[in-house]
Amino acid sequence: MAKDERINKLVSFLEQQRDELKVKMHLAKADAKDEWQKVEKKWDELIVKVDNIQDEASESSKDIEVAAEKLADEIKKGYERIKNKI
Repeated sequence: MAKDERINKLVSFLEQQRDELKVKMHLAKADAKDEWQKVEKKWDELIVKVDNIQDEASESSKDIEVAAEKLADEIKKGYERIKNKI
């Protein structure tokens, strides 16, 4: 699987998780909302990194890809914490 395809699948999965959680947030406790705000900042960072990966074909894109995957993992864990709170 190409790196772009792998990253795009991961982003699609996270986007689905994000959309589902947004619907439930109006019922969420305050601590879940705080967690949501933290994860949303990471989401914004991830989208920028993914755009950079797709725009660059250089050696530095590998570093960006690694950082994006780490950030995506943090977002995934954040979404799991939110799910457990709501």
